[in-house]
Amino acid sequence: MGLTAAQKRTLRRALQALVSDVSTKGTRRIAPNRTDETRVGGDEDEQALNEMLQAIASDRNRASGDVLGRAQRALEKLDQAPDEAGTCEECGEDIPWGRLKAMPFAELCVSCQGKRDRPHHGPTRRGPTDFR
Repeated sequence: MGLTAAQKRTLRRALQALVSDVSTKGTRRIAPNRTDETRVGGDEDEQALNEMLQAIASDRNRASGDVLGRAQRALEKLDQAPDEAGTCEECGEDIPWGRLKAMPFAELCVSCQGKRDRPHHGPTRRGPTDFR
């Protein structure tokens, strides 16, 4: 069935807003807690925290870059193949509109995304006593 013209316009606006938002935020930086090699003491105690914050900022930057790339690809798809917008790239079925509203750059339906995320694993929890 595909997306209606109104849904495509809504999707395009959401993707453009997402690209703009991610692009204007830029990369996150954490200031080093030690600026001078000769200074030691309390700063060394904070080094582990600083390294953790640096790792978190790095992960967020990587995730933002991933979202930006996926949103740009989705916009290109809307331009180049508008009839394919909103269809799963694996199975060809329509991606539910609710999923596209929540994640406008979605390339896969929930079923195919689940298969890709955990290809060789069973359910993560089988029963209420698994964690006792």
